[in-house]
Amino acid sequence: MQSPLALLASLPLDTRVVIRRRLEHGFTDSLGELVEFGDTTCTVRTRKGDDVVLLAEITAARQVPPPPPRRGPRRHGTDASRQE
Repeated sequence: MQSPLALLASLPLDTRVVIRRRLEHGFTDSLGELVEFGDTTCTVRTRKGDDVVLLAEITAARQVPPPPPRRGPRRHGTDASRQE
């Protein structure tokens, strides 16, 4: 089994990943595109912005599939299946 750091180092940039890391009071996850991988940190571009992760804090990582397509806006009162 490949270590989390070896996996991240082997992936091309812009690959969608989830990274779990240990913080002082527990764990947290970063989900997004891997945009940088360096000697001591990597950067994941999440929906909220870039998350710089210390490699020493990483406990798990994996590649994940692309997000599902966004749904269109809901249309109220235009349901064609409802005939009055």
